[in-house]
Order: sequence, then C-alpha cells, then structure tokens
Amino acid sequence: MSTPNSNSLSFLEKVSYALGDGAANIAWRGVATFLFIFYTDVYGLTPASVGLLMLIARSSDGISDVLMGIVGDRTNTKYGKFRPWILWSAIPLAATLSLLFTTPDLGPTGKIIYAYSTYIIFTLLYTANNVPYGALMAVMTGDDKERTSLGSYRMVGAFAGGMIVQGAMLFLVASFGNVNPEITVSEINNSTYEVIVVSPDDVANANIKTENGISTFLMKGETAPTGQLTKSISFSMTANQEYAFIVTGESGLTVSDISLINQKKGYSNAIYLMSVFLALFMVLTFLGTKERVLPPKSQETNLKRDFYDLIRNKPWLVLLSIGLIFNVYNSIKQGITVIYFTHYIHDQLLSASYLIALMIASIAGAMATSWLGKKYGKKLLFIYALIFSGSVNALLVFCGPDDIFGIFALGTISEFAAAIFPTLFFAMLGDAADYSEFKNGRRATGLVYSAGSFATKFGGGLAGVVIGGVLAAYNYNGLDQASIQGALPGIKMLMSWIPAIIAGVAAIAMLIYPLNQAKMDEITIELNRRRASE
Repeated sequence: MSTPNSNSLSFLEKVSYALGDGAANIAWRGVATFLFIFYTDVYGLTPASVGLLMLIARSSDGISDVLMGIVGDRTNTKYGKFRPWILWSAIPLAATLSLLFTTPDLGPTGKIIYAYSTYIIFTLLYTANNVPYGALMAVMTGDDKERTSLGSYRMVGAFAGGMIVQGAMLFLVASFGNVNPEITVSEINNSTYEVIVVSPDDVANANIKTENGISTFLMKGETAPTGQLTKSISFSMTANQEYAFIVTGESGLTVSDISLINQKKGYSNAIYLMSVFLALFMVLTFLGTKERVLPPKSQETNLKRDFYDLIRNKPWLVLLSIGLIFNVYNSIKQGITVIYFTHYIHDQLLSASYLIALMIASIAGAMATSWLGKKYGKKLLFIYALIFSGSVNALLVFCGPDDIFGIFALGTISEFAAAIFPTLFFAMLGDAADYSEFKNGRRATGLVYSAGSFATKFGGGLAGVVIGGVLAAYNYNGLDQASIQGALPGIKMLMSWIPAIIAGVAAIAMLIYPLNQAKMDEITIELNRRRASE
C-alpha cells in the first residue's frame, strides 16, 4: 500500500539516504583498498593466505544475506522494517572495522585466527546493515524513475564516502604513524647522501621515504633488486639501533625531508577516526528517511512461497550474476591500486591522489546515470558502460612507471563508466521487486535486495582470491624487496587487462536481462493502480 505522494522524495531525504552508503563505503572501500596490503605488508600474512581468508569468510554470504533479507521483511516496528537495522548495526559495524586494522602481538597461527575472526564478524555486521539499507530504497518510493534518481544520490554518497577513506587514509597513516626518530644526514657527493635513523621504540613495520617522494633509497650494504632503486623502504626496527641508507635523487637533503612512519600505528589510528564518521552517517540516514511502500494488505507470511517466487524471478537471477561479476571487476581494481602505486610507481602517497581522482570521476558517472538511463534504458546503458570501462582499463598495461598522466587519464575515464554499474544495479533490484509483485501479487523486498549485499561481498572475496593467486604465482612478499620486483608483471596484469576480461563477461551476461523501459513503465502503472485501490 502507498500513501499519497509516496512517489516523490525531497532533496533532503535523498541526501539523508545517500549518507548511509557514504558510511558503508568508508567501511567497504577502506577494506577493499587497504586491507590486502595491510595484511601482507604490515601484518605479515602471505598473499595466498589472505586470498583464501577472503574467499572462506565470504563463502557463507549467500546464506547470511538471504537470512537477513528474510528477517528484514518480517521486522515490524514503528520505524518500519528496514530503517531500525541501520541504527542497530551502526556502532557494532564501526567497532569491528576498527578491529580489522588493529594488530595484536600474536604468533603466525594467532594472527590467522584473529584475522579470520574479525573479518567474518565484519562481514556479518555489514550484512545486517547493508541488506536493510539496500531494501530501504525500494520502499521509500514506488516510482522506478524516482528510484533511479535516488540511486544516483546513493552512489554520489557512496563515492563521497570512498573519497574520504581512499583520499585521506594514507595521509592520516603518515600523520598518526610518525615515529619521531633521531636522523642523521651526511652528504657523500652531489645528490647522494647517507641517512642514519634510530627509533626510540621497536617498530615492527617502519616505512622510510622523503617527504616529496623524489629520492630513491637503498639500505646500506645491500644491492638494488634487478638494478632498480625504490622511493621508499619498509623494514623492522629495533629500539636504539642504527639503520643506514644510501639516498639519491635530490640536492640539499636535510633531516626535515626524511619521513619515517610506523605503519601499524598509522593504519590503526586512521581507521579509528574513519569509524566515528561511519557511525554518525548511519544515524543520520536513520533519522532522515521514511518507509512508504508496504506489501499488499492481502499478503500473508509464507517463506516457502517467497523463495519459490524468488527463484522464478528471472530479472533477479540475472542481476545476481551480473552484480557478482562487476563487483569482482571493481574490487580487483580497488584492491591492487595501493600495491601498484607502492611497488610499480614507487610512490604510495600518489595513490591517494589517484583514488581521489577516481572518486571524482565516479561521482560524475553516478550523477550522469539518471539522464543516460532515460536516454538509453537501464539495460543498454549497463552493457555500454561495461564494455567501455573494461576496454579503457585494459590500456593501462601500456603505461610505464613514469606515465603518470596516462595512468590518471585512463583510470578516471574507466571509472566514470564503472560508476554506472552499482548505480543501475541497486535501482534495478527495486525493479526486480516490482516485477515479482506485478507477476505474483507478493513482495519480499529484503529478500530481493539480499542479492546486492551478497554480490558486493562475495565478489570482493573472489577478487581477493584473484589478487592473492596472481601475486602468489609471482612469489610476492610485501616484506621482501626482491620478491616485490619479481612480481611487477603480475601487479600490472591485475591493474589492467585481467579486470577488463571480467567486465567483458559481465556485458555478455547482461544481454539476457528481460526488463526494458517499456516493460517497467507497464509494471509501474499497474502497481500504482493496485495500490490506489487497496
């Protein structure tokens, strides 16, 4: 049943809804972008073990997401079915995100147990938050075009949240992780220096570089792997012990130009701050939105019937597959970016600027989706965006470490189109819920939207397996400079043509999606007629 004017949403309500995905993306993009490199380069886990962890932790997502959809559909409070879950899960989700980037002093087995425990709890809490959040979109309005507009607002919020975490994270790591060591700089000859650092405390994973990232480093007494120097070095420090480096590449180097970061402390404190904003944004979403579209009055609770309707819902089945594939595509790109800039470009902080550029492109893509959807229809636009984004992304394979302009240009152009995928996807899940009500006279919105959460999480898990598998095949070890250099071909592949192939598979699969705009117009008119007569 709908209330009068239920199809029209105010600007403030759309913004309030968008804040929820801003919060979710602080969590999800923070994990997708930084957790892999944190586990391998800071916490000391192997790439293969991290990939396996992500796959196993998310293998049960199909069950947990469906269960959450069922619970959401059967929740009845004065605040609605789905809004309360956003409030209830806000603080637990923020706390668990913080635990992911906390590194207790444990042995190898203890580290694995801790990583599995915190990661699994995080995915379950994300389910409890994100399935109801996604379903809320479909019950805020019964108009599929208004829902597409709401989806654009949602994705702007999502990409803004991603911009906050991806743009600020590494700078916060540098700020919170500042070691304040004793540093001695001695000039050997023009633009070549010996730098000696001494830390007052043990630092399990220190990273040394110059503030502007120009100079290259070599630990004294060692030779450069494959003849290539690096712009930063990660290493372990013992308190009050001297560590000497040969630094070349810029003149007039002084003590104030050297940066030494405790990465464990930096990552932990940075994510603690981000978690506060996550909880705050979730509360604002709860306060600023309203549920309006209810199941038909005659509908009785029947779980068996809900599942029967779901497995016969062809639009939903296609979207489940598409969502899984494009989330693998996006998650590979996110998960490899910091590793790519750290070890191929040799400038980790530049990845923050790159990620901000991608987020700006994503916001533009999300804002353009509503207009482009009206012009081409959701189905065709989805296919065009997949082909275009993947093709442009593949061109990154031709970029060398110094082709910064080309990397930024190709990355942002590809990301503009990639932003269209999730914007359309979550709006189209609402269409699938409408289709089920139109065909069967029943509505199970939470169950339908469980596909969105499952695709996001399990797609990210599969992406972790791909990244871990490729890096393991090249014997990548984030704590060993020689193995890093040997893994560069795999890092380039993961940044370019591997995700491009996955985007092509998704475009082919999208061809069988059955709902075009004419069919959706028919469904919307009929459902509005039914609701008005109740």
